[in-house]
Amino acid sequence: MAWLYLVLAGFLEIGWPIGLKLGWTEEGIRVLWLAFAIACILFSGLFLLMAQKEIPMGTAYAVWTGIGAVGTFVVGIVAFGDAASIMRIASAGLIIAGVIGLKFA
Repeated sequence: MAWLYLVLAGFLEIGWPIGLKLGWTEEGIRVLWLAFAIACILFSGLFLLMAQKEIPMGTAYAVWTGIGAVGTFVVGIVAFGDAASIMRIASAGLIIAGVIGLKFA
């Protein structure tokens, strides 16, 4: 169950940068998007806390940030038109390899 909590925490970690990006625009503040970001931060932290009851802290943190970083990277490319160069994709692949390695270490 701890790994499920950790994966949920990681996916929620993707939500808050999206909420921040959409919540602060040139037109002004979008309160619902900022509230979404805050909710993602809180629930991501809660699930990380629950996961760390069984998973070592360093492993949990690395996996949590890895899911968040790569997930946000993918959303940036797909939804916001961020650059998708070979070097950026290869670097994200290294993060994924590290997360998989920590799972099986």
